[in-house]
Amino acid sequence: MHPLRTMGIVVAVVLGGAQLVRLPATNPPVRGDLIAPPEVKGSLRRGCYDCHSNETTWPWYSAVAPVAWIIRGDVNEGRRRLNFSDWADYESDPETAAQKLRQIAKSVGNGDMAPMYYRALHAGARLTPAQREAVRHWAEQEAVSHQPH
Repeated sequence: MHPLRTMGIVVAVVLGGAQLVRLPATNPPVRGDLIAPPEVKGSLRRGCYDCHSNETTWPWYSAVAPVAWIIRGDVNEGRRRLNFSDWADYESDPETAAQKLRQIAKSVGNGDMAPMYYRALHAGARLTPAQREAVRHWAEQEAVSHQPH
């Protein structure tokens, strides 16, 4: 048998077997969502909520291994770092809320979020400079208002 054909069969068997390893695509309940002006909230929903909330829209390819494993890992890490669906928890600690808001202002304002690979696959996550500026400005103002006086 030709080596390329053998390698192709091995790859097909491995990828086929990988489909048997299923990780759950879950959306836990929303416990307290962020409140923001409609234009800011819309930008955050389009650019951030798939990884940073419990309202993830799971595309069809999120069920195909090994891509599924990468997506689940990204969503779990995103939710761990910042979860808009748990915003009430941050609000109960103004210093934490202020820190999260400052990070939102920095990450969205300088274009680090959403990541380039995500923006490539999700046109709605490609915020305009004006939308980025609106989010940055709002988050900075909110951070100041959460600082202890």
